[in-house]
Amino acid sequence: MTKVVSENQGYLMQAIDATIQFGGLRAVDSVNMVINAGEIVALIGPNGAGKTTYFNLLTGIYTPTEGEILFEGRSVSGKKSHVIADWGISRTFQNIRLFKNMTALENVMVGRHVRTKSGPFAATFRTPSFKREEKQIQEDSERWLEFVGLYEHANDLASSLPYGAQRRLEIARALATEPKLICLDEPAAGMNESESADLDHLILRIRDELGITVFLIEHDMKVVMNLAERIYVLDFGKLIASGLPAEIQSNPAVIAAYLGEGGADALVEERRKMKAKRDGKSYVPLDQLIGDAPAASAEPAPKAEPETDAVMDSDGVVMVPAADGAPEDNKE
Repeated sequence: MTKVVSENQGYLMQAIDATIQFGGLRAVDSVNMVINAGEIVALIGPNGAGKTTYFNLLTGIYTPTEGEILFEGRSVSGKKSHVIADWGISRTFQNIRLFKNMTALENVMVGRHVRTKSGPFAATFRTPSFKREEKQIQEDSERWLEFVGLYEHANDLASSLPYGAQRRLEIARALATEPKLICLDEPAAGMNESESADLDHLILRIRDELGITVFLIEHDMKVVMNLAERIYVLDFGKLIASGLPAEIQSNPAVIAAYLGEGGADALVEERRKMKAKRDGKSYVPLDQLIGDAPAASAEPAPKAEPETDAVMDSDGVVMVPAADGAPEDNKE
């Protein structure tokens, strides 16, 4: 009989001092977090922060060295992955893990089998109940392919699908297990802007139409900020921040984790650089602008000729007037 832990307090998922140690390295170190049913929650952090390792703890690939993770009050520690999937946790992977030589439909059917009842005897002798169940599995799998927009590719090999479609196929396979919590490990990795926008819409549909809670690891901050209602941040295995997206965006510890010392200054420079690129202007670092500025003098500086008078806009992007006096981008 599964032990129900009273400390759960109604959370769908709760980590209590979750820790895993590999030799002298604590890949996840005393992490505490909660997820409520119906939320979209993101877990972010620099490369090597321990995000995927935490997913591996949650889904039974690893067992915590200390602490525990609860799902609906039951500890997942030491449980096999198929048991955890049966409880209602499914996942995708950072690196796509499809059965490449199987069709899209067959890949989803594999995920659907966690909800079947036929045993080895029925499968071996292909009993009427087994055939009915296989027919239902196929119909359910076709429905999931339609949900993610891949129905027309049902009979295509997984290896022949475009990259973005393979990502969606992984999500369809995870949905086929009928999860209560779906864990998406960098689902937008390698996608272009249009594919990322489609993914945003799909994830919202998973929560809003299916009522499935979403736990998301993602490096694309646009995706995170568009979707997440709450965010947790890991760095070197430790939880360094949690809160609403607006709070995380301005958190000094988060900025330092991503950009190192002087992270805030680096963030300003990065935003100026992106703004210049977007507007088709030439980017000049602030320290270079300051270094090129003339020293203060008691004598007023001579007024520059119009054709050489540089202009800096509100974002610190330098523009140089054209011969007719109208500003144009600095091409140097």
